[in-house]
Amino acid sequence: MGASAISRYPVPALSELPADIRERMLEVQEKAGFIPNVFLTLAHRPDEFRAFFAYHDALMLRDSGLTKAEREMIVVATSGANDCLYCIIAHGAILRIYAKNPLVADQVAVNFRKADITERQKAMLHFALKVAVRSVELVDADYEAVKAHGFTDEDIWDIGAIAAFFALSNRMADLIGMRPNDEFHLLGRVAKAGGKHT
Repeated sequence: MGASAISRYPVPALSELPADIRERMLEVQEKAGFIPNVFLTLAHRPDEFRAFFAYHDALMLRDSGLTKAEREMIVVATSGANDCLYCIIAHGAILRIYAKNPLVADQVAVNFRKADITERQKAMLHFALKVAVRSVELVDADYEAVKAHGFTDEDIWDIGAIAAFFALSNRMADLIGMRPNDEFHLLGRVAKAGGKHT
């Protein structure tokens, strides 16, 4: 695998892809300005691509007691614990944009306990990390701790399911040697004219 290769496995050309997968990638490219490598690399197995993104969308796009930024915090914190370079970089960029904060993703990836986030969010991430790396140790007190911060049972399912799904994603990224797009590194870090972060 070369230094700039985005996967250990063959990456199909857009023209070779099934129409539904190609359309999804082109929609993402239209919105983001580039196609994230997770789409390109997982397209090596179209059926798994569809299943992966169906579950991703079910978790990350549903109406929930969690904000978009909080969902991304879970991804970044758990990916940090799992040492997943792709997910830290890619979802760190998304977190910076949703949170409108150029510092938060690095803080959450390294040590959420010292991040500039709320105590509620810290409780959420404490629970998410336990699901991601020590789920066998979950006890009633863990659920009560997040409920004390106003999370419902359904919110707790969301927190845990996002942590569990991205544990799968982290391991797949490592398995195939998925490389983050260069574009992700700067997103949400530098203020544009008018004060918005890109």
